[in-house]
Amino acid sequence: MTKYKVTQSAVTQLLEDVRREQIAIPELQRPFVWDSVKVRDLMDSLYKGYPVGYLITWQSVGAHLKGGHVAAHQQILIDGQQRITALRAAVAGMPVINKRYKQVRIRIAFNPVTEEFATVTPVIAKNPEWISDISDLFNSASTYGFVKSYFDLNTVEDPSAVEGNIARLEAIKNAQIGIISLNDDLDVETVSEIFIRINSKGVPLSSADFAMSKIATYGDRGRNLRKLIDYFCHLAIAPHAYPDIEQNDSEFANSPYLHKIAWLQNESEDLYDPGYNDVIRVAGLVGFSRGKASSIVSALSGRDPETRKVDESRIPVAYDRLEAALLEIVKKYHFENFLMIIKSAGFITPGMIGSKNALNFAYALYLRLRADGDMPEGERKRIVRRWFVMSMLTSRHSGSFESTWEQDMRRIASVGAAAYLQQIEESELTEGFWSVALPSALETTSTASPYFQSFLAAQVASHARGFLSRSITVAAMHQQSGDIHHIVPKAYLQENGYADRGDYNQVANFVLTETSINISIGKRPPIDYMSDISGQVNSGHLVLGEIVDAGDLSVNLVENAIPMNIRTVTAAEYPEFLQARRQLMAAAIRAYFEQL
Repeated sequence: MTKYKVTQSAVTQLLEDVRREQIAIPELQRPFVWDSVKVRDLMDSLYKGYPVGYLITWQSVGAHLKGGHVAAHQQILIDGQQRITALRAAVAGMPVINKRYKQVRIRIAFNPVTEEFATVTPVIAKNPEWISDISDLFNSASTYGFVKSYFDLNTVEDPSAVEGNIARLEAIKNAQIGIISLNDDLDVETVSEIFIRINSKGVPLSSADFAMSKIATYGDRGRNLRKLIDYFCHLAIAPHAYPDIEQNDSEFANSPYLHKIAWLQNESEDLYDPGYNDVIRVAGLVGFSRGKASSIVSALSGRDPETRKVDESRIPVAYDRLEAALLEIVKKYHFENFLMIIKSAGFITPGMIGSKNALNFAYALYLRLRADGDMPEGERKRIVRRWFVMSMLTSRHSGSFESTWEQDMRRIASVGAAAYLQQIEESELTEGFWSVALPSALETTSTASPYFQSFLAAQVASHARGFLSRSITVAAMHQQSGDIHHIVPKAYLQENGYADRGDYNQVANFVLTETSINISIGKRPPIDYMSDISGQVNSGHLVLGEIVDAGDLSVNLVENAIPMNIRTVTAAEYPEFLQARRQLMAAAIRAYFEQL
């Protein structure tokens, strides 16, 4: 069975279909990423009759058009957005959106004498030999009058050749562009597979891209919901862009959504900066209990999950659920309270969290639990906090996480979040995990390892001090200028038979240390620098750090999960030291998790 059809469309017809919204291009409301040189090259290719690639569209049932009309079959453009936007700019003279969300013009010039295209410059604009803006020709009421005006300003050697070149330029509007239209009964996975096979670059088409395109087809409401997602994500990383959005996008500014995210203009927190794919995932879990973005596309298309048939009456309900979920996601109180929960678990910087999906699910879980008005806030925070750390320790949100997410949501709805979390802990965080699997997982050189970062989070949560520090905490060093230091120095180990970085860069050999202490230790082995500390404790004369009390020294070693025999460790005892410290680090993580 054929899953697509191939047609040809003239440039002018294509632009008219876009204007009438028969072809939906959500990207028109996002910053244009092509530079003017690429626009120039596209026009040059069309002028010379070169192929410019196929556009790929996918039929969208029940799309809302301007004026309240509903299109039986609107085409969503899933590949070719930049080419269409470039044609609108160069041929139709339409503005594009720049990085400041301001409408700007891209003007392409043409020299009919040399048949050269160029981005317009002040010099070209003043030179009558150039047509300084080719859209003037395409939008001219009279081609004859346009040509006559050109010759009134220029004396050329071969008028017929120049006139022919202008006619050839004008013929661009009739140039045929191929369109591959995919059937509306194809699911997202199939469309994505087709896209990858057609696309010569092999660029994958994400389900989140599909969802964003589908959302924007629901009239003004859909476009503004799409913008709500885009602008929320953009402002999370660039708060200064708020005035640009407010001033340059009147449609969104006049919608009920802009003030919902206005708080982000004064936000500087970067622990969790979700992208649009993250927001789509969270919205899917909150509004639809689904982990796959493709499920949102199906719901917004009116597809019944049981019969797999389209029922257009389901579409408005799906958009209501999506909007409700998005408004919960972007709410200032919810977002900031969630971040405080994560920070209270000791994860205080973005670098400590290697899995954005762990944050996505935890945020969705928090929002779902908020719907339970009978649950105490303290219990809600406890569940979210423990779930997040559990997921970091078990890599629960890696691999085929969408299926796991959906299963988790079903089980939470069935038995309750607290009971289900306890079941997971009892089955996965067993005695064997804490005593064997976790110490083994700490046998790594990656400081980005979730296990090492969980150990650092445990230190932050317990207000542990840096190695050999009297008052500076691990949390303070995370946020300022602490060094990750080798307990048994790298240079010392290299000089004593440990040349492989896989040996000396084990995370079990790392601690957060003040820069001054790190410098004082240098490349001396523990047996040497710990002797200085012992002398300092006895004399009270500061040599390395500020600890002058034996009891305080012992507490500091415990805070950093360092074996007490550190005072006698040399290269010969290094392997045993690593093994002992991994056990202590695992025990520290366990104690931390149990008190969350």
